[in-house]
Amino acid sequence: MSEQLLPGYFIRRGSTLDRALLLKFMQRTYQDIFPNQDFSHLEQTVKQYFSTDTPLWWVDEDEEQGSILRLRSVTGGAGEVNSFSSASPFSSPHPPIACVWVGNAIDQVQGNRHAHIFILYVAPEHRRRGIGTALMQYVENWAIQRGDRQIGLQVFQSNKPALNLYDRLGYQTQSLWMVKFLSAEK
Repeated sequence: MSEQLLPGYFIRRGSTLDRALLLKFMQRTYQDIFPNQDFSHLEQTVKQYFSTDTPLWWVDEDEEQGSILRLRSVTGGAGEVNSFSSASPFSSPHPPIACVWVGNAIDQVQGNRHAHIFILYVAPEHRRRGIGTALMQYVENWAIQRGDRQIGLQVFQSNKPALNLYDRLGYQTQSLWMVKFLSAEK
């Protein structure tokens, strides 16, 4: 069952049967930020954390609007680029254009369970249309309904569009994840 997210876009709940598609969306997310890396290890993340307790939502394009976009993509109209060509990892003729996957975390200060966004991804040709904002609002409403008092997420410092979105939506830095790369040589 789907419901309208925005004019021209519908949101629907995914299932654990969507494991392979979720993995492809995760790989696309990371490849957008780090284009020359191999992300085959993400399969382990999905295997370990994706379950009926970690909801996944997909965003689909309205069929009529999608047909217009696909026609433009094929004819080259309006500068559209068809990212779901035969070289695409997606096998469906009409794949989802966005997703959000949410897990659970425990606030280490208060001890309360809260939602944690594992991934929010919008296909490049659908960005700057309000889909990311609408997905975040959708997840916030879902989290409020289940009694959560906060939502957490992790974002790369280099991902300026995502940082701007989260800042606009009122997210604040609560902690910093720090890493130190170690050398095997001594």
